[in-house]
Amino acid sequence: MKRTQAIELPEEEIAQQKEWMREFAALENRPHTYCVVTYGCQMNAHDSETLEGMLAQMGMTPAESREKADFVIFNTCCVRDNAQRRALGNVVWLKELKKTHPELMVAVCGCMMQQPGMGEQILRQYPFVDLAFGTHNLYRFAQLMLKAVQSRRRVVEVIDDDEGSIPEDLPVRRSSPYHAYITIMYGCNNFCSYCIVPYVRGRERSRASARILEEARGLKAEGVKEIMLLGQNVNSYGLDVEGELSFAQLLAELDKIGIERIRFMTSHPKDISDELIDVMASSEHICHALHLPVQHGSNRILQSMNRRYTRERYLERVEAIRKKVPDISLTTDLIVGYPGETDDDFEDTCSLVKQVGYDSAFTFIYSPRVGTRAADMEGQIPEEVSSQRIQKLIAIQKDITHERYAQYIGQVHHVLVEEASRRDENQMAGKNEYNITVNFPGSKELIGQIVSVRITSAGESTLRGEQIEEK
Repeated sequence: MKRTQAIELPEEEIAQQKEWMREFAALENRPHTYCVVTYGCQMNAHDSETLEGMLAQMGMTPAESREKADFVIFNTCCVRDNAQRRALGNVVWLKELKKTHPELMVAVCGCMMQQPGMGEQILRQYPFVDLAFGTHNLYRFAQLMLKAVQSRRRVVEVIDDDEGSIPEDLPVRRSSPYHAYITIMYGCNNFCSYCIVPYVRGRERSRASARILEEARGLKAEGVKEIMLLGQNVNSYGLDVEGELSFAQLLAELDKIGIERIRFMTSHPKDISDELIDVMASSEHICHALHLPVQHGSNRILQSMNRRYTRERYLERVEAIRKKVPDISLTTDLIVGYPGETDDDFEDTCSLVKQVGYDSAFTFIYSPRVGTRAADMEGQIPEEVSSQRIQKLIAIQKDITHERYAQYIGQVHHVLVEEASRRDENQMAGKNEYNITVNFPGSKELIGQIVSVRITSAGESTLRGEQIEEK
């Protein structure tokens, strides 16, 4: 049954959290500098921006380095095993630092903590961790931190709340003055057999479109030039709330605000509608770049993955997109070594990659996650087989990327300048409308501007060009 409105936390709850931020700032024995270490996706990156916003309200400032911080917080990811191991490995590194810096406080939060039993594991195996919490209670960070400092005891709180809730009006310290994330929904209902996200992020819940549009207008007034809409499956936006805008309708309304660039991720192929394609084709500000994770090219494996589309349906959607948006830049995610994957299944993936012709692809070896259906499947693929397959797939995509990027030579692209090269301050870098990094000679005064660049050459993962003045 659909809800009649978005599930927002009561205003009184957010007001109370802000009061705890102020109370923390008044403490004499509190940490004064912090370092936030982020793993995982853009959702995690934006969560870290919220954490930093709260930390600022709590009277803390960013440290020069992790080693010089009074407080270090790890915002973790558990989508793949290597991300989790990397996070825990770095947490252990702080054990030695704490011996010489005993007043150092350490916190662990994010998706990893939301896994069953992880709170107990942290208590048992990592006694130097002072604070741990999950994704559902991030908004309670100030309250938990205050408790940890005042009690001088370890605080672990992980809320098991599949329905979740939506906190609004929390402070945010954005990492860029010209690029901004906007979360439009939380959670996922798809339950792909290999994926742990629905278990650690909860069910799908959409923010109210009025809230999203208000945030976008505020960012426009602040001079933000590009927004990235975030959700585990943005195409499902609004389906959980009676009478809410569809994702296509939301995009159309955002387009009217006039922010120069609108991007979004991630899109599930099963939900790419003709309405959405039409909005992308007719809009003034939506970038012609689409991340459309196919995951695999075999219908048998796609069914086992519970992806709820076939190879044929995916290719039909790609054709429909390219018909309406001929210059679309398509990227994807690919998994090799999924349980039961045969040589023929893998070749199906290779042939699909060649047929679609992606600008680039993120390739992964299947990583079993405890609690998912695929982790208990028979036919787990030996590591050496998976490694051979992914190397072949990477080589195929490398050649395709080279061909795709070569087609851009001679074209004029519009680049949002992000930074100067560390090796040469006269070389600028930024993303074009197709979300590809472009390097070109220029000055630091261009950072934050959108400039015209004629593409002169193509590398393996970037383009090079020269700035021009368009008439």
